[in-house]
Amino acid sequence: MAAVASGAVPELSCYTTNLVAYLDRGTPGAARRLADAVRLAVRTDLPDGLLAFSHHRRFDGDDAGGGDADGGGWELAYRSSADWRDARSRLAEEIAAHGSVLAVGNTRMMPWSPQFGRTAVPHWCLLEGRADGRWRLADHFSALLPEGEHRPRTARLTDAELRDVLTPVRDAPPEVVLRDVHAFGVPVSLPSPAHYRWLVRQERTARPPGPGTRLTESPGPGTWLTDPAEVLGYLSERLPEDVRALTVHADDLWAASRHLRHRAAVLSAAELVPEDPATDRGWAELPRALRFAALSAARGRARPDVVARAFDNLIEATTRRAVSHP
Repeated sequence: MAAVASGAVPELSCYTTNLVAYLDRGTPGAARRLADAVRLAVRTDLPDGLLAFSHHRRFDGDDAGGGDADGGGWELAYRSSADWRDARSRLAEEIAAHGSVLAVGNTRMMPWSPQFGRTAVPHWCLLEGRADGRWRLADHFSALLPEGEHRPRTARLTDAELRDVLTPVRDAPPEVVLRDVHAFGVPVSLPSPAHYRWLVRQERTARPPGPGTRLTESPGPGTWLTDPAEVLGYLSERLPEDVRALTVHADDLWAASRHLRHRAAVLSAAELVPEDPATDRGWAELPRALRFAALSAARGRARPDVVARAFDNLIEATTRRAVSHP
């Protein structure tokens, strides 16, 4: 098992990191297209006080392809099978048709994951080919997680080894299911949790937003907050006092931090927006504060002050930026 060359793919969530790598194989520039599409929306009307997060629109490529829903008329969608032999055959077909395929792994069964043998979480991996009875897998995701460091890896796996890596996550908690539902930015139907899963190209189900579409539009049915100030204001009031919401949604804010920092870095490098170190620091600090507070709460010592202060610093920075660059 070998490390993937560092710096080739932006450090995003495990889904968008490998999504960008997949899309770049067809039409380079997916990282920029993702940056253009990033925005944070939060659904607030779900049962049991759960929240849903949408981190980006379905983002478009050009007529030659390149987005997860692009101008060539296709989009990515889940496919699945309860039978491994059928799944294996269909994965090979997708690779033959398009050169690679995104498959849904299970961190508990991935030897290179710090969650190996411990925590089962869906994880997108890139299958880039099959030769001599082995599958070439690439995982570009890189992050320091609570369980340890997840480093990018490539591997050549036998059928049995790949089957283990793609073991279905049958008992994912509801907040994880919501992440899968909104992995494309808009809600989609999920296959059975007992099935092996992967992504395929299918005919686009809706026209993509045209040029100039506002990034704050509602991702789907339900009550969504989409204005950045409203989103941060709501979360800053809710999470310091709601330990359960803080605990189950800390990872969602971690993903939001990565996506929004990616957007700012890409657009400032292109000189489309000014650099904003204060907001970047605020987004970098927020997930650290949330995880610290969640761990403290698990030990019986809630720290709402830590959460509130992190949100206050971020809101102050984003408000100052809005005033300086309306």
